[in-house]
Order: sequence, then C-alpha cells, then structure tokens
Amino acid sequence: MNKIELERRTKEFSLQLIRFLKSLPRNYLGEIMGKQLLKSGTSIGANYREANRAESKADFIHKLAIAEKEASETVYWLELVVEAGIGNREDVARLLKETKELLAIFTAAGRTSKGL
Repeated sequence: MNKIELERRTKEFSLQLIRFLKSLPRNYLGEIMGKQLLKSGTSIGANYREANRAESKADFIHKLAIAEKEASETVYWLELVVEAGIGNREDVARLLKETKELLAIFTAAGRTSKGL
C-alpha cells in the first residue's frame, strides 16, 4: 500500500467513525465517549498526512509516531465502548479491527524508518 492509498484509508476510517458516532446515545456517556473517539480517531489520518509532508526524516518519524499513538488511543476508547455495551457491536468491531490494522501499519513503518 502506498502513501496515497493509506491517506485515503485513514480518511475513510475517519468518515466511518463519524457515522458511528452519530449513532451513539445522546446522553452524557455517549457524548464524552464520542468526543474522545472523535479526537483520537480523526487525528490518525491528519497526523499521517502531516508525516507525508514532513520537512525531514526526523520530522516524518515524529509525526508518524503521533499517528501511531492516536491509533493506540482509539483502540483503547473503542475497547471501552465494547466493554460498556455502547453502540452497535458490529460497527464497533469493524472499527476496532481497522484501527488495530492501522496501528500495526504505523508501528511497522516507524520501526522501518528508525532502522530497527
């Protein structure tokens, strides 16, 4: 997968997440969980896009690491959503699977970039 395809994939993930968040309950819990997921989940693609426009290799590695951290945080929030029984289980499972795949991609890319 090249960088353009991965940018599209992360953007599509953000759109799927936004659609899911619209379905969360309109209560305190749904709003708080939704805000956390919106922030971390949409930051994945934004930070990956920034990494692709980095000014140096070190800048690329740093921004890629931020995308990786945001993906990890998104996994955490999605796991909480599952365990709390909030939202459609199939939708959450699909999002969780994609987030874990993105996390693995960014982790591997970071290691490769660092020469590990």
